[in-house]
Amino acid sequence: MFDDLNQLAENKLIILYILDKIGMPIPKSQLIQIVLENNLVNYFLLQQYLSELHSSGFMETLNLNEKKALTITDKGKKVLSMFVSRIPEDLISKIEDYIKGKLDVIKKETYLHADYTIENNNIFIVSLKAQENDLTLIDIKVNVPSKKHAIDLCQNWKSNSSKIYNDIMKTLLQY
Repeated sequence: MFDDLNQLAENKLIILYILDKIGMPIPKSQLIQIVLENNLVNYFLLQQYLSELHSSGFMETLNLNEKKALTITDKGKKVLSMFVSRIPEDLISKIEDYIKGKLDVIKKETYLHADYTIENNNIFIVSLKAQENDLTLIDIKVNVPSKKHAIDLCQNWKSNSSKIYNDIMKTLLQY
């Protein structure tokens, strides 16, 4: 039973450690992906731990880009700093290496928004948005004539947002 309690505490600390190391709110799906890709905790236990960490005030849910995102609270940081030594060094290294290699992708997925809706007469409205921290860099809504165009715009935005943003700014500043 003592081993189970130690494992429970270690798993919750791992989740807090990931949130702390990323250093920004992230969608729940991103956190789940990080945990599962690294085989840190199984899916069902992870869901339980997230609920318990949330209800105990160690993490909170914020609204980010019209999505919900998880972040560690000050209370969670305090607990983590007191007990981080309970996380094995090899797991810490594994988590840090993963985050270092994927942080740009995580940021892009967190701070970019691309979606479309259909209006009457089959007009598609594409919404593209980029944020950095709490600052909106660009927020564009464009009407396109087909679903294919809407999907293409969303995909292009997700894969080339920096270049598109820079091109728009360059064009606007030339006039």
